[in-house]
Amino acid sequence: MTKILVTGFNPFNHEKINPAIEAVKLLPEEIAGCEIIKLQLPTSYQKSEKKLQAAVEREEPDFVLSVGQAGGRASLTPELVAINYDDCPVADNDGEKREGQAIDPEGPAAYFTQLPVKEMVKAVKAAGIPAEVSTTAGCFVCNHVMYYAQSLRKEHPGMQAGFIHIPFLPEQVVKRPNQPSMALETIVTGLTAAIAAFLPDGD
Repeated sequence: MTKILVTGFNPFNHEKINPAIEAVKLLPEEIAGCEIIKLQLPTSYQKSEKKLQAAVEREEPDFVLSVGQAGGRASLTPELVAINYDDCPVADNDGEKREGQAIDPEGPAAYFTQLPVKEMVKAVKAAGIPAEVSTTAGCFVCNHVMYYAQSLRKEHPGMQAGFIHIPFLPEQVVKRPNQPSMALETIVTGLTAAIAAFLPDGD
């Protein structure tokens, strides 16, 4: 059976909730006959690497899809590319701030996802949910994990990996006037559609 490792981050930056892990928890156990393996990642540059690597080595998934919060976005946004660069004024959950630091000093400047982001967007839109391709995953732990997942393909060349950002939940924007949000159930429906879009036919 095809295995899909889906990751979501825990809350960070003094938030009480992170829609990423909340949505991942609610995904079905199977999508289109493929096994969904759910994993919570710490919002930490260093610890996220270790936990993701351990899960990939343990599960040997065919696909890795990481999910992250993108406050200010109104759509589900599959990411096209991860860059070799950490740079964010917000500290991770270990209190670490990175400013203009390479993720891998010997790695390429960027990695493109193997996932069909345009097809994923079409599938999410077909489910009645806003979606668009993104060409910037930021420079915080989301981009870091997307880049690191690609680097793991050196040891797991058959694995395909990607990332998708999701909006705030409604309860997160109560004190953020004019910020977009999306209901958790809608996010889960959209993620399910996005995952189904990259699965092999007839699996």
